[in-house]
Amino acid sequence: MNTTSRRQFLTTAVAGGMAMANLPLLSSCASGSNSFSKKELAARFETLDNVLKQPVLKKELFAQPVIIETLELLQYNNGFLCRVRSTDGAEGLSVAHYDMNFFVPIFQRKLRPFFINQDARELDLILEMVMQYNLNFRLEGMALGLPLATIEFAILDMLGKIVNQPVALLIGNNLNREVGLYVATEFRELPLEEHFALIKEEVARYDVNALKIKVGFMWGGNRDIHYKGIPGKSEKLIQLVREHYGADMALYADANGYYGVDDAIRIGRILEEYKYRYFEEPVMFNYFEDIKKVSDTLTIPIANGEQDQSYYNFKWLLANDGIDIVQPDTYYFGGFIRSMKVALMGHAFGKNCVPHMSGGGLGFLYNAIFVSAIPNADPHHEFKRFDSNVVYECPTAPPKVENGKMLAPTGPGLGVNIDPEYVAKHQPIS
Repeated sequence: MNTTSRRQFLTTAVAGGMAMANLPLLSSCASGSNSFSKKELAARFETLDNVLKQPVLKKELFAQPVIIETLELLQYNNGFLCRVRSTDGAEGLSVAHYDMNFFVPIFQRKLRPFFINQDARELDLILEMVMQYNLNFRLEGMALGLPLATIEFAILDMLGKIVNQPVALLIGNNLNREVGLYVATEFRELPLEEHFALIKEEVARYDVNALKIKVGFMWGGNRDIHYKGIPGKSEKLIQLVREHYGADMALYADANGYYGVDDAIRIGRILEEYKYRYFEEPVMFNYFEDIKKVSDTLTIPIANGEQDQSYYNFKWLLANDGIDIVQPDTYYFGGFIRSMKVALMGHAFGKNCVPHMSGGGLGFLYNAIFVSAIPNADPHHEFKRFDSNVVYECPTAPPKVENGKMLAPTGPGLGVNIDPEYVAKHQPIS
């Protein structure tokens, strides 16, 4: 099937932006299978490689080296903070993902020593060395990305405070304060009526006009073990949600890789019929050829990337035109800088970015910071409540949703003031 309509839906003309935004936009092949000659494919990979070569952090903002003297992981009950200090006394703080307790040894023994005495201005290079040369042969995914992101967030917070700039302007040329939101819902294991009732309950909490539902049952691979779901439920839910909310509600669907190719196409056709805006992870995230088969067959845009662990995963799908929306998770993928490179790779081919939002901590604020900095943000981004155990203030972005949007922090660094008494309750892990 010709997929020109899907490509037109996603292609945006964005002026300015990062350095790589000036790369020539390579149009997609609309020949039905979206296949490319060897020469065309090589050119597309070269474009993506050129994006990856460009530094993200604006080193030129810093006249003098910023040497990292200490890097600490602090714990209080089941929560973690990361604190970094320079030899000049500058300090940065970040809130760790709630799964940090699984990865403390990696933070302490593998990552922390690597950053001590390094010049924080060289963060692009440091991250590259960690991911490509130091650890990634034996560690990858959340095990490496999550603690690495926690460190990067703290360093960027410190650097932003040094030059009195928000992180968004350290890693990008955009500062889009208003971030459009969709409410992300779960409940896929429940019967239809209960599932739908909880969706309505979640949407009613906030002033939004966009919603993402889960289709399928549980997560990718479960279909072949013992999770079979409720036959026909997803098909009914897709229709029910659209009919309830009407044409003005922006709707999205996420399968978390549950389906095989044939069922993903079947469900995708129903999503197209009811005017859903994209289909996320229709098949397993790393089944690249299957993703492309689904993408080539359907007209609904295909989104993928929250589980991805390497640049090459994104490169293959973008070069082969098998994906329409890139979705790095800034925690899982190792931080803002690495995720920005994914956004810019997508931007080079006219694809938008909708980062996955990790729950817990201050994930909702960190996600808003990233969205505010990218040149190819989609109209709506993931939102999972303002729930947080962190005691903090965010003067430039109070936690509220108005007209379907929240504000991204614009204060120095991460723009967050974590309560000193709350920080003092945390003890350094030795």
